[in-house]
Amino acid sequence: MVEMLNVTYGKSTAKTNALGQRPMQARAYDARAAQFLLLKAPPAAGKSRALMFIALDKMLHQGLDKTIVCVPETSIGGSFRSTDLQSYGFEADWEVEDRWNLCLSGDDADKAKVKAFEAFIESDAKVLVCTHATFRFGFDEVMKNRGIDAFDNCFVAIDEFHHVSASDNNRLGVILRSLINRDQCHIMAMTGSYFRGDSDPVLRPEDEDRFRKVVYSYYEQLESYEFLKALGINYEFYKGNYVNGLPGVLDPDKKTIIHIPHRGSSEAFDDKFNEVGKIIDSIGTIVGRDPETGFDLVRRPDGRVLKIADLVDDGPGRDIVKVALAKELKKPDGKRDDVADRDKVDIIIALGMAKEGFDWVWCEHALTIGYRSSLTEIVQIIGRATRDAPGKPRAIFTNLVAEPGVETSVVTDAVNDMLKAISGSLLMEQVLAPNFKFYRREDGDVRAPIDIDEEGVITIGIKGLVEPPTARAKEICEKDMEDLMATAYQEMDRRVLSPDTAPEVATQMVLTEIIERRYDGLDDNETESVRQNLAARMNILTLARRDAESGFAEAQEAFTGTPSTEDASEEEVQDSAPNTLLQMVKKFINVRDIDIELIDSVNAFQERFEVASKQLNAELLSHVQTAMVALRVNMTGDEARTLWPRIKAFRATEGREPNVHSPDPLEKRMAEALAWLKAEKARRMREGAV
Repeated sequence: MVEMLNVTYGKSTAKTNALGQRPMQARAYDARAAQFLLLKAPPAAGKSRALMFIALDKMLHQGLDKTIVCVPETSIGGSFRSTDLQSYGFEADWEVEDRWNLCLSGDDADKAKVKAFEAFIESDAKVLVCTHATFRFGFDEVMKNRGIDAFDNCFVAIDEFHHVSASDNNRLGVILRSLINRDQCHIMAMTGSYFRGDSDPVLRPEDEDRFRKVVYSYYEQLESYEFLKALGINYEFYKGNYVNGLPGVLDPDKKTIIHIPHRGSSEAFDDKFNEVGKIIDSIGTIVGRDPETGFDLVRRPDGRVLKIADLVDDGPGRDIVKVALAKELKKPDGKRDDVADRDKVDIIIALGMAKEGFDWVWCEHALTIGYRSSLTEIVQIIGRATRDAPGKPRAIFTNLVAEPGVETSVVTDAVNDMLKAISGSLLMEQVLAPNFKFYRREDGDVRAPIDIDEEGVITIGIKGLVEPPTARAKEICEKDMEDLMATAYQEMDRRVLSPDTAPEVATQMVLTEIIERRYDGLDDNETESVRQNLAARMNILTLARRDAESGFAEAQEAFTGTPSTEDASEEEVQDSAPNTLLQMVKKFINVRDIDIELIDSVNAFQERFEVASKQLNAELLSHVQTAMVALRVNMTGDEARTLWPRIKAFRATEGREPNVHSPDPLEKRMAEALAWLKAEKARRMREGAV
C-alpha cells in the first residue's frame, strides 16, 4: 500500500446557531441578499440546507416568486426533499410537493417531466426540484412558448456547478449566461470542486465578477467535525485483474463504496455484470436478495451476512435499490438512529453513480478501481467518505490500480496513470490544507514569520517574494489559486519527473507558461508575483513534510503533537493529534527563514513519484523510468532509426543498454532513441499497426 496522504484534524469547535445553521450555512446565509451567489464548499458541508435557508428568505422577504433547484442526477434530488427547519429555530420549513420533485422517478428527458416543468412555471407552486437535463429541456420549451421573461423573479439554484462551462457548446452554461444578462432573476451556484477536467473555465470572467463568492474550505469542514478526525489517501497495485487485489484493500467490516472501472478502460476485464459478480464472490456467497430493498445478501466465511447494494445493474431492479438507498440512508426528517441506520447497508457497488451529492454518512472507505483522469471526479469520490458520523474516526480513499508490466505498452500506460495519481494526491493535499497567504518578509521584520487569524487563514512571510503590484494580480492571487493549482497539477507531468530535471524547471518555467496562457496582458512583474504565490502554495507543504521526515522523533512530534507515543494507544494518539499539515507548517516556519529560492528548489512531483515508486521492484522501476524518458524526449523517428545500428553495437560491446543518465552525450542520446523506439513500437501494437 502506498500512502499518498494522511491528514489528521483537531477538536471540533463548531456550533449550530439559533437558526439551526452550521458555520458554513450561516456564512452563506449572511450573503443571502446577493442577486448572484457562488457557494464553494466541500461535500457534506450542508450546501443543500444552506440553499433552503436562502431560498426561503428570498421568497418570504426579498419578493421572489419561485425557486428552481437543479441537480446533475435524480439520486441527488433527495437532498432537497421537504425538511423540518422550524424545530431547529428557523422561521419556516422547506416544503416540496411530490409532484414538483421531478427527481423521484423516470428519465431526465421524459416529455412528462418537461411538461411538468412548464406547468410549474405557470402555477402558483413555490419550489421545483429537477435535474440539469430536465431544466435544459424545460427552459427551451418555456422559451418557445413564453419567452425568457417567464423566469423573471425566480430563484434558480444550480447544484454541482462545475458541470457548467463557459464554452458555447455547454447548453447549461449558455442558459445561465442568458439569465445573467437578462438580470431579472436570482441565481445560486453550489459546488464542492470549482474546477473542471478540461481547459474550459466554469464562468466567463465578466460573468464571474457579478457573483458574490462564499468559500468554505475542506480544512474548515473537517476541523468542525465531532467524530471524523483523519483522512487517508492511498493506492495499491494489483496483478492480473483487479479482483485479485481486493483482499488486500477491501475490509468488509468497513462501510465501503466500490467504484468499478470505466467501461473501455484497461482495468475493465469483463462485462460490468460479471465483474460485480466476481467482486461479490470475493467477499462471500450470495444467500438471497432482500425483496423490499433489492440488496444482495452475502454470507462471509465468518458467517456474518452483508447487505450489498448493486447500482451497476441498470435493469428494472435498480430503481428498487435506488429508492431503498434514498429511504434507508437518510430519513425524511434528516434525523438518524445511529445504530439502526448504520446497519441498513454494508457495501455499495457503483459505476457512474454514487459520486456527486450521494449522501451516505456511514461510508468509511471509498475504493476506486482504475485511475481517474478527472481531478474533479477524484474530489467528488473522496467526498463520499468525508461525512461525519458516530463511530467513524477515520475515512480512507484507495485507488486500486494495475501494476506496470514489463511490456513497454503497459509500462507507458502505467506511467501516464501514475502521473494522474500523483496529480490527484497533490491536489487533494492542497484542497485539504488551510488557506495560505504570503507577504514579503524583510530583514529585521518584527512580525512573526507565521500568523493564524480567527478564520484559520495562515499568513507566512517569505524573503524575496514579489508581492502583487496591481489590483488584478492581487485578485488572481486571492481568488484563482485553486483553479491554477488544478491546472498546474494536470500539466506538470512528464516535463518535471526526470531525475535530471532541475526543480526550477517546474516552479519557474512550467508555472510561468501556465499563467501566461491563462491570463492575457499581464506584465512580467504581475506574472512573476502570481507565479511565486502559486509556487509557494504548492511547495510549502512539501518543504514542511520534508523537514518533519528528516528524523523519526521530529516526524512523530509533528504528526502527533507529543514527543513520544510508544506507550499510547491508537485512540490516545488520535485524540492528541492536531492538524497534521498545520502542525508541520508551523513547526517548519518557526525554525526557518523561508525565501523564494527555497520555494523554487522543490519539485513536489518528483518527490511524490519517488514515494509512489517504492512499491516497484528494480526491474519494473527501470522499465517505468525508460517509459518516462520516452514520454518527455524530443526525438524524431528518422534520428531514432539512424541511431539504431549504433545502439545494437553498443549493447554487443558493453553488454548493456545505453544509460540515459550517462555523462557521455552520445550514450545519453542513444538511450533516449531506444526509449523512443520502444514507445513507438508499443503505440503501433496498441493501434494494430504492423
